[in-house]
Amino acid sequence: MKLTREFYLRSGLDVARDLIGKKLVHRTAAGVTSGVIVETEAYMGEMDAAAHSYKGLTERTKIQFGIGGYAYVYQIYGMYFCMNVVANVENIPEAVLIRAIEPVDGVELMKARRNKNNLRDLCSGPGKLAQALAITKNHYGADLCGDELFIETAILNPAVTATKRINIDYAGDAANFLWRFILTDSKFLSANV
Repeated sequence: MKLTREFYLRSGLDVARDLIGKKLVHRTAAGVTSGVIVETEAYMGEMDAAAHSYKGLTERTKIQFGIGGYAYVYQIYGMYFCMNVVANVENIPEAVLIRAIEPVDGVELMKARRNKNNLRDLCSGPGKLAQALAITKNHYGADLCGDELFIETAILNPAVTATKRINIDYAGDAANFLWRFILTDSKFLSANV
């Protein structure tokens, strides 16, 4: 069952935790690809030095200032895309980075897109999963309650562990917040706990 708008209209921390065990799905002309979300990170807006919206509204972050349930996609290193889920209500700019998924549907298509065969490494990072699912800057602002890119129920009552976020040493004290959530014992994470 596809997640409703109400799921996203909550704190980014709650959405980040509750996305673990859900399934991210992308329908394209080439086929359907999907995976169970095994790793997320919450970014809590203007109170979080690691968040893109920390310094306020910009052209890049404007989607985060709207209501939850939309995709915030940005590019890193000039070549990789990262997909975030906008959370909370209007003018509370929170987002959840999808860091890793366990491939489910369209595995062969994902392997072809990434030119990789190792299932564990296929979507074990935000740039990897975006490439495998063909998520690009064109998905910035995509409605996750639509029929192309969406999230649905998969695992009921998954075991979730909270850890520090990864690669945000620049964020001062915020680097130590336990705002990364993982599916406990998953073999498809972007990094060890």
